[in-house]
Amino acid sequence: MRRRGASRLALAALLGVNLVLPTRPEPVAAAGFVEAYPVMAAAMRAAGPPYADWAADGRRFLLFDARGDGRAVEVLGDLATADRIAVLVPGVGSTLADFDRGLGGVARRAPAVQAGRLYRELRASEPLARVAVLAWLGYDPPDGVLTAAGGRSARRGAAGLAGLLRELAARRPAATITLVGHSYGALVVALAAADAPAQVTDVVSLGGVGAGVQRADDLPGGRRLWAAEASTDWIRRVPSVRLPGIGFGRRPGDPSFGAQPLPVGGVSGHDGYLAPGSATLVAVAAVVLDSADADRLGDAR
Repeated sequence: MRRRGASRLALAALLGVNLVLPTRPEPVAAAGFVEAYPVMAAAMRAAGPPYADWAADGRRFLLFDARGDGRAVEVLGDLATADRIAVLVPGVGSTLADFDRGLGGVARRAPAVQAGRLYRELRASEPLARVAVLAWLGYDPPDGVLTAAGGRSARRGAAGLAGLLRELAARRPAATITLVGHSYGALVVALAAADAPAQVTDVVSLGGVGAGVQRADDLPGGRRLWAAEASTDWIRRVPSVRLPGIGFGRRPGDPSFGAQPLPVGGVSGHDGYLAPGSATLVAVAAVVLDSADADRLGDAR
């Protein structure tokens, strides 16, 4: 326990100063649209277990690539008819091997599990709404404490995510898109939002390390920026610094950043924002459905 606490403190310090260490550059693969489903299913079958089982279960993917740490973009709901689309982006250490089981075997950390919980909450909130949720592991997140300190992975991830957003906007021009980033993933979605199509209306930071800007008002495009940061989340120890080439700026959860606050009742630690029963899960669904009242949600914090 003492060693784990020291590691978290080290991560917080390194994120705060944005120490850039060399990482192996890898191409960011662009996801397609629903026509990609059968192609990705064939790739999963060819990759063998457990991925062949995903295809056998009828799961739908815009992207699947088992090379290296892997890439995957899973779709829940009918993307071809969706009016409300949420894209979830995970953070440090996420790999294809952990897409279902979660880092360290902890299910609440798994992108597929988090996307499933949000999708079910959306359907429970508005059963007739046409919604889709994407679990987007379309980039190579930092592997751990040291490589997480730099912004290179976030910039590369944002470029790949921006490609998907342009595709979604072209295919579903009347839909609204909400970007949801957890931890380092919050930096990815904020950077992608800077040059995103108008269909991207909201950006949500869950325990986010930064957004690449000093204040919510600095985010281009007039998009609403929401943030949840639990009192028990170790990300609060990350210093809010930004100097030339150093730091990610203020955390979105810092009140001085100016994001619309989301409630955090029932959230424990860094990974519990989309856990069943959390107030944040309900609030994120309200943002996606465009039924969120900023004053009411802020009061519920």
